[in-house]
Amino acid sequence: MSNEEIDIIALRARVAELEDRLEYLYKRLNIEYVANPSAVDPRIIEYLKKGNKIEAIKIYREIHNVGLAEAKNVVDGIATSLGL
Repeated sequence: MSNEEIDIIALRARVAELEDRLEYLYKRLNIEYVANPSAVDPRIIEYLKKGNKIEAIKIYREIHNVGLAEAKNVVDGIATSLGL
């Protein structure tokens, strides 16, 4: 096995470890990662743009059947990712 192959194997192991750590942190902090903000229900984005975070949280809770704290964390993350 060449040095390049060993390096690639080591890098893949490191990436897998970092992904595991990131997933743990998301779960621990009750954060849902949204890679594509356009995948978010447009009503949530609309309410956030209007400054009505409470309605956005309400919609999120209805869609995902989650508690208030989790919904608030996710909606806060969405708002941040949208620059609001």
